[in-house]
Amino acid sequence: MQLQEMTTYDTELIMLAVAITGTRETAHHEPAWYGEQFSRYLGPWATPDAHFYIGGARGIDSLTLLWLAGNSQSSITIVVPGTVQQQPADARQAIERCRDRIDEVVELGAVGLRTLAYHARNEWMVDRADAVAGFPLTGTEGGTSGTWQTINYAAALGKPRLIVPV
Repeated sequence: MQLQEMTTYDTELIMLAVAITGTRETAHHEPAWYGEQFSRYLGPWATPDAHFYIGGARGIDSLTLLWLAGNSQSSITIVVPGTVQQQPADARQAIERCRDRIDEVVELGAVGLRTLAYHARNEWMVDRADAVAGFPLTGTEGGTSGTWQTINYAAALGKPRLIVPV
């Protein structure tokens, strides 16, 4: 039997693209706790063939960026509603710290960082993903947060969702 070389088309079919969404309120757990959650729930997806879309905000966005950059060879795209410079200092620091592991930074150019700009960013990521991993704040099930808006948008598109309350 002769092996055939894979084409770009073949590898695109194999690659899993995952959009990450989650709460900005993460101080109620230690960073190591989040690392354990990411290892358990993102680890199986974090292969060299995977691609992650992560918002460039604080909280789960920054924590998953740091974890994926240090624990995977997956491709990483950071997506911000406006520019990276408009993001909070801790989010900018996480992006800078992981710059060598980030494949692409997408700045959507929103002038004002209001709710609609974040919803547009979340939808941009979900539209390009095969699945969504959501890390909502415990006790907000079905709420109106950006995390739930993203999870519900993915559901409306029929995309698989992994929901891990934090």
